[in-house]
Amino acid sequence: MLNKLKLRGRILSGYSIPIAMSLLVTGLVIVNVNTVKQKFTLTENSHDILDEIKDMAFEISHIQKSARGYLIAKNETSFTTYQEEKAEFLELADNLKQKVRDEQQLATLNKMISLGQEIITYNENLINLVNQGKKAEATAIWARGEGRDLAEELEELVEAFEKREEETLEERIQKEQSALDSLNIIVILASLISTGASIALGLWIASVISRIIARTTNKIASSANEIAATVEQQERTITQQATSVNETSTTIDELGASSRQSAEQAESSASGARQVLDLAEAGTKTVQQTMQGMSSLKEQVRAIAEQIMRLSEQTGQITNISDLVGDIANQTNMLALNAAVEAARAGEQGKGFSVVASEIRKLADESKKSTEKINALVTDLQASMNSTVMVTDEGTKKTDTSIKLAQETAETFVTVTDAVNNVFVNNQQISLSAKQQAVAVQEILSAINAINSGSRETVTGISQVKVSTQQLNEAAKQLQALV
Repeated sequence: MLNKLKLRGRILSGYSIPIAMSLLVTGLVIVNVNTVKQKFTLTENSHDILDEIKDMAFEISHIQKSARGYLIAKNETSFTTYQEEKAEFLELADNLKQKVRDEQQLATLNKMISLGQEIITYNENLINLVNQGKKAEATAIWARGEGRDLAEELEELVEAFEKREEETLEERIQKEQSALDSLNIIVILASLISTGASIALGLWIASVISRIIARTTNKIASSANEIAATVEQQERTITQQATSVNETSTTIDELGASSRQSAEQAESSASGARQVLDLAEAGTKTVQQTMQGMSSLKEQVRAIAEQIMRLSEQTGQITNISDLVGDIANQTNMLALNAAVEAARAGEQGKGFSVVASEIRKLADESKKSTEKINALVTDLQASMNSTVMVTDEGTKKTDTSIKLAQETAETFVTVTDAVNNVFVNNQQISLSAKQQAVAVQEILSAINAINSGSRETVTGISQVKVSTQQLNEAAKQLQALV
């Protein structure tokens, strides 16, 4: 049962058992003390009875002496003494009736009181005769010795009563001594048993508690060692993570620089595309003007030739700008490739940049395709204009053909305008994506810096845990030494 108790319960049980035994011993002592007290009371009562019996016999003797004195001298002193002794006798008789408990002794006492009253009656008869002037008759009655016979009988009863009471007193004294001896034995045995049980129980509980504390301290020491090893390993891991975070931060900085450069180049490409768009719109307007003047083509062939030459020059500029846009698209593609490589080096944290770089590469490829298409269209346009120059000499003869070619040229310029507009839109998207990528890179850089700061704080906390673990291990060793 004690094995199921907690440490506090076991300690309390170790105190409760000696306390219970002490209470038991105290109860036994109280019972025996009360018994001894009762026997002492009975002994004292026997002593009082013996003393009062002797006093009562003494009072009877004095009653006879006072009556005899009154018979001889008839003085009031003897009569007063007689009355006082009589009252004392009656009072003692009443007290003894209340104190005597033994039936045999009570019967003897009643006989003694009865004889005492007979003696009082006998002496009062003598006193009355003296008071009546019959002193001689009273003397004759006294001389017969009836009073002495009653006194002797009373004395025998007193001796028998005293003998019986002394025997009872001796028996009670022996019982008192026996009760005291029993009390001493009980106290000694109970003290020895209580002391032995307390020592044995204390040793047992101390042994159990020592084993529990020893097991607990061993577990604490083992856990502290394991925690210390884990903390050291965690400290090394966190340090490695901090190093990796620093390297990642450097890579992200480079990636951010690449993203900003990509944004700047995309803006430059968009600006070039805008210029191409303006030139294409101007060419469209020129073709429209050419078509409007087609009705007077015969008179303005030379003007048409000049316009065609101008268009040829503008077409050359378009070709140059288109080549520039193609170069910018190639550079954007290379930057996107570099960004993808840097994102791959960044691991999980660079997946977002890898996606953005892939989109940039797609847009760059589309820009390149649009540029190639523009070049093809410009080549066609130049071929058309060359044809126009070749047929200019025919002038009026081929007006319808010129009108048709002018219409084709207008349509070509519309197509060029659409292609350049697509290039412009794509470059704007590339620029926006690059800016977003730069912002995202900056946010990731801030997050990495926060992670780096947290890693440093974690290293500091782990160092504190390591110190606390060492202190716990030392405390466990001290506790083991105490146990």
